[in-house]
Amino acid sequence: MAKIKLINSGDKVCAQRSLLSPDQVRTIEMEGLVDTGATTLVIPTEVAEKLGLPEVGRRLVRLADGSVRDFPQVGELYIEILGRGMPCDAIAMPTKTLLIGQIPLEGLDLVVDPKSRDIAVNPESPDVPMFDALSAA
Repeated sequence: MAKIKLINSGDKVCAQRSLLSPDQVRTIEMEGLVDTGATTLVIPTEVAEKLGLPEVGRRLVRLADGSVRDFPQVGELYIEILGRGMPCDAIAMPTKTLLIGQIPLEGLDLVVDPKSRDIAVNPESPDVPMFDALSAA
């Protein structure tokens, strides 16, 4: 489990431009299950609605039981975990559990300790997240 902050990025930009006061930025903090078997971020539909996140598309999602279902993909989301943040789309599902999958873990440059099952900042880049683009150099 990890604490995650979910922020409506449209509100965040409006607050940075002084069009909204900081206390009007829709934000939710909650615990999420770090799931290395999941691809992306999955948030409860109720959370997406409270944050006012727009649907940007639909995605097929393979569930743990092997079934495939169609769910909304929502945008205008900014996430923060362990002091690191990034813009991120999410799948909105009618669930109570928030899942943190590989895409947000990679984007924030976080690593999972398989023994303790904790997540941590990558020790190779302790100050800021780093992306690999080795073949582009």
